[in-house]
Amino acid sequence: MALKRIVVDVLKGETVFPPPVWLMRQAGRYLPEYRETRKSAGSFLDVCYNPDLAVEVTLQPIRRFGFDASIVFSDILVVPHALGRDLRFEEGRGPLMTPIEPWEVERLDRETFHVNLSPVYETVRRLRQELPPETTLIGFCGAPWTVATYMIAGHGTPDQAPARLFAYQHPVQFAELLNLLADLSGEYLIRQIEAGADVVQVFDSWSGVLDEACFETFCVQPMARIVRCVRARFPDVPIIGFPKGAGCRYETYRGLTGVDALGLDWTVPMHQAQRLQAGGAVQGNLDPLRLVVGGRALEEGVGRILDGLGDGPLVFNLGHGITPQAPIVHVESMLQQIRGARR
Repeated sequence: MALKRIVVDVLKGETVFPPPVWLMRQAGRYLPEYRETRKSAGSFLDVCYNPDLAVEVTLQPIRRFGFDASIVFSDILVVPHALGRDLRFEEGRGPLMTPIEPWEVERLDRETFHVNLSPVYETVRRLRQELPPETTLIGFCGAPWTVATYMIAGHGTPDQAPARLFAYQHPVQFAELLNLLADLSGEYLIRQIEAGADVVQVFDSWSGVLDEACFETFCVQPMARIVRCVRARFPDVPIIGFPKGAGCRYETYRGLTGVDALGLDWTVPMHQAQRLQAGGAVQGNLDPLRLVVGGRALEEGVGRILDGLGDGPLVFNLGHGITPQAPIVHVESMLQQIRGARR
């Protein structure tokens, strides 16, 4: 009998109830075992680039909660780091980089890109061996627009004004940067699939700050380029696109990129989510703060998603990453409600 990985089945259009579940950032600071591992590791990047540690923290939420999917522990900014850009993470400030200048785009070091990312590929290989066979393994990368925002500003900003200004003032270099990131990100995802990933997800965390024309040029077109690259090598591997904040443009995004499934943020109204689900699988979209508060707020949020989207292909998830403040008992309550749901 063929092995069933229900997340893969759902992403290909099958309806399963109760739906499978995993959480974005499920291996992270809300887990005491992660905090202990991190203490012994040194920096965040030391964890990302050490397969022993990366495998361990990726497995921790699977051991504790038995999620239906596991996402490799890494970061979207390992891609520019592998291109030779400096990168560090500071507590309370997040990722910090030296802002890239327009003339530096053509000098990005492509030659050692995959060599620099070899620890990630090794982590994926080992995870596929150590995960329960029924657990879906998800590889990922950041979308070119979102990765570019950090490369240009050097840090996170509320509205990504530095990247938008760069794009308007230096359109040739910006287009070159997006195309390079799209091509290398596609290769990066292919290498993760070759190492054992069953599914890949692309995070476009800052798509919601763009106007209509820029959304298509900066988000949709690079993502379509990634999808074509991956599909040319692995036509049957599901691809999840997560254009956070896309709002009414989710439909355009799905139609023009060709992704198999849409990750929905928590602001997407149910009537829109249902319309999107009619065109294929959706993933999401519980407000992460409901998981922090627990109780009635959590129960109502979970129930609404199960009632509204449970009759179609759904991977239950949050509308963004789990926060460090989320109590473990609330995760347990959420899983109990999902897994105990009946039609």
